[in-house]
Amino acid sequence: MKKIFIMSVLLLFSGVSAQKKTHTVSKGDNAYNISKKYGISLDEFFRLNPDSKSGNLKIGEVVTVKTGSGMPSSATVGYITVEPGQTLYGILKQYKVSESEIKKLNPGLESNLKVGDRLALPASSISRYSGSAAVSVAGNRNSSVIKDAPANNYTSSGISTDNFVTYTVQSGDTTFGIVNKFAVTLDDLIRLNADLSKGLKTGMVLKIKPADKAYVKKSGDELNVVVMLPFGYESGDSKYRSMSMDFLSGAKLAVERNARRGQKLNIKVVDAGSEATFKNSLTQINRDNTDLIVGPLFKSSILEVLEYVKDSKIPVVAPFANSEDLYGFSNLIIVETNEQTYADRIVQEVKTVYSDQKIFVVADVDGAHANYIRSALMKTLKNPNIQIVSSPSEIKADTNMMTGQSVPVIAILASNNDNTGESFAERMISMSKEVQGIKAFSMYYVPTFEKKADELTQAGLVYIMDRTINTEGAFEKEILSEFNQKYCKTPGKYSIIGFDVMNDMLSRENSRGEIFSQMGKTQIQLATKFEFERVQRNGAYVNTGYRVVRLVP
Repeated sequence: MKKIFIMSVLLLFSGVSAQKKTHTVSKGDNAYNISKKYGISLDEFFRLNPDSKSGNLKIGEVVTVKTGSGMPSSATVGYITVEPGQTLYGILKQYKVSESEIKKLNPGLESNLKVGDRLALPASSISRYSGSAAVSVAGNRNSSVIKDAPANNYTSSGISTDNFVTYTVQSGDTTFGIVNKFAVTLDDLIRLNADLSKGLKTGMVLKIKPADKAYVKKSGDELNVVVMLPFGYESGDSKYRSMSMDFLSGAKLAVERNARRGQKLNIKVVDAGSEATFKNSLTQINRDNTDLIVGPLFKSSILEVLEYVKDSKIPVVAPFANSEDLYGFSNLIIVETNEQTYADRIVQEVKTVYSDQKIFVVADVDGAHANYIRSALMKTLKNPNIQIVSSPSEIKADTNMMTGQSVPVIAILASNNDNTGESFAERMISMSKEVQGIKAFSMYYVPTFEKKADELTQAGLVYIMDRTINTEGAFEKEILSEFNQKYCKTPGKYSIIGFDVMNDMLSRENSRGEIFSQMGKTQIQLATKFEFERVQRNGAYVNTGYRVVRLVP
């Protein structure tokens, strides 16, 4: 019988005629430690004390901590978490409880249970029939038991760290706001996140609840993969044909490598045509036996594919499209790292070296990234002097008002224009010869950075790099050699992307097509770092991977 790992058993001792019990708030008290002291859940505490939901308990305030429940004093209640494959009937049968009894303990219970649901059961039934379960008993100061908990797969609290919906706490978030946003109980949130009892902090990554069961292929032992690219042969639109052919050449190399390792693959290439004629190509997708869709390239087409497979939840890989209106699809894998991620890292890097220097930010045409960085630094640093400029030539050394001497500044490149990048590099080299201590940062890689790396070390240049090949690496040398033998040329940008995307996705697949269970692995392919995070509640997987290069003297 499948093992059930019990998250917690809360002992609720309540006499039939139990009288209302109160507690007077003293210094250091909060809702969590009070409820724990009296062996009640946080949800129960706030039900008994609705005015305390604001979190502001006052010293001397009297709160209710116990009330009559009509349950015999010898009765204790425990909780189990519903595992994949479990049904209400199966749980009733396993734990030898009646339907009326379980409904009494779980008001509003529906027969259609979901993975991750928590059910209240008599603690005696859990203890007797759960088998070799991990049980932690709380609420009784003299009882604390852990049995047969697999140390490698479980944390000290006995909760699996895999396959959870997570949320990164943002500035301004409150515990109750998160509880309401994700429709979970406060008890469950704290049970999954022990550090939450110490207070909510910006940047904390919270486990919210078990994620939905991953997509599993329906039949056969072959992985059926559809590759959708805008060749435009049927529509007569050749605008993206060259890019598509390059992408496919890299993808084919990845398919052949994985096939040689024994992976059984059935690859179908579909001409996605143009955006105007795209719907005609959808009919070539077999929704009953497709395990992975790579492509198409445009956001509008991605949305149409997601709509077409919404019932079957086939995993869809978007090689280039990345926008927030795509983040709500649980079966979507977004490869392109959002440039805001780069901007956030630059802000973090600047924070570590800032000591009251003037900051210059070189903007691109619309200034969006520069303004984002400026706004973030204004919130992060104390009274910074930040100037957005349109050209690196506008970056000037600052002047000490007392001595009149030049003092170093911080310069940030927020433009993806190679010409601007080259000018930025030249300006940093020039300024670092005049003033020691210049600090330079770039959201983007520029070829000049490698060519003039020695000179740029004087400015301590730090830049974000993606899709750049480490030509000294053994794996990289092997792939480049294979590509050259197959196509008699060096892979271009889109060939590299095609290889990286296909090789990464196929390496995450197993024979059952459970790609989503493998998304937690960080992998570097030929030129791309893949580090996926799930956004929103059961939302898309978005690549946040990049490499940071530091040029130091």
